Amino acid sequence: MSDTGPTRRDLFKLGAAAAIGLMASRLGAGESTEPVQLRPSPAAPFNPATATAMPTRNLGRTGHLVGLFSLGGQAAIEQPNNEKVAVPIIERALDLGVNYLDTSARYGGEARWSEQYFGQVLKRRRGEAFLATKTHDRSADGSMRLLETSLKLLQTDHVDLWQLHAMGTMDDVERVCAKGGALEAFAKARDQKLVRFLGLSGHSDPDVLAEAIRRFPFDTVLMAFNAADTWHLPFKKTLLPLAVEKEMGIIAMKIPARGRILQGVEPPPPEKQRGAAKHDRPGTLTMQEAMRYTLSHPVSTVIIGVDNLAQLEENVRIARAFLPLSAGQLELLEQKVRPVYGQASWYKRDAPANPPQ
Repeated sequence: MSDTGPTRRDLFKLGAAAAIGLMASRLGAGESTEPVQLRPSPAAPFNPATATAMPTRNLGRTGHLVGLFSLGGQAAIEQPNNEKVAVPIIERALDLGVNYLDTSARYGGEARWSEQYFGQVLKRRRGEAFLATKTHDRSADGSMRLLETSLKLLQTDHVDLWQLHAMGTMDDVERVCAKGGALEAFAKARDQKLVRFLGLSGHSDPDVLAEAIRRFPFDTVLMAFNAADTWHLPFKKTLLPLAVEKEMGIIAMKIPARGRILQGVEPPPPEKQRGAAKHDRPGTLTMQEAMRYTLSHPVSTVIIGVDNLAQLEENVRIARAFLPLSAGQLELLEQKVRPVYGQASWYKRDAPANPPQ
């Protein structure tokens, strides 16, 4: 299924490479000189429930048709000793047609609980979802070690997407690009068919991601993008158009800003909140408004972590019923969230310490 509206042309452009059958271009730097281990090409994932569950979009030039809602590996899925909650969420997500799962070597602390929980399901259902994980190490050796453990915990012989995690500074860019940097591991892992595609993620500074994308032909970008974006260091202004121009898969995160953007969600105690911008009041948007705002832009999918099955099912319902917003409706939501943009932008560089009045 597909959606129509003011972003139709951009969405067509976003998926053009996949539509004409282009393959992801090879990474131009850091090629390994070691012998390549010959392995059969991993099969592309396919969830038969997706087509009738929700609209799909091209994940850039990967050729994967991804559902509008994808499951993030945080919230309940990264909590320690939470198997009785986390595993049923993952199982139910696949049953409901979710066909993109996002996790990281960093989710769930040293034990990497998130990857553990996903692995319990994927050992039986690996072929039903496009699986993404990440490395937070900026070196080649460190990243390869993280990937080896990821594959063991996820109980699979490959991941569909391996990403640089939380690229936040220009120093991060220089380190991954340097001799012995993580991009050498990316090239090696792809040549050995341990990973199918390469991406990067970040939420603190759009210029950092833009610089990395200009240097290397990543297949995807995972960026923070919600209705408060326009008011501080907007990812929408330069990074989103650049990713569209390069025909990348664009995955949006921080849709409800960990609840800080949602009406009726009371904030936790200040000492338990991350970042300088403390959440001191409920947000102003419904979950439907938050998701519709982001999905009305040329993104491939949104990833959201959930606390329980009810939240999961609500998000799938919103994705199924999605209709794009007009430019005027988008502006109204931006104005509606403006009073809490500080607390909703807590993850960005130089986020305002005090909520605006």
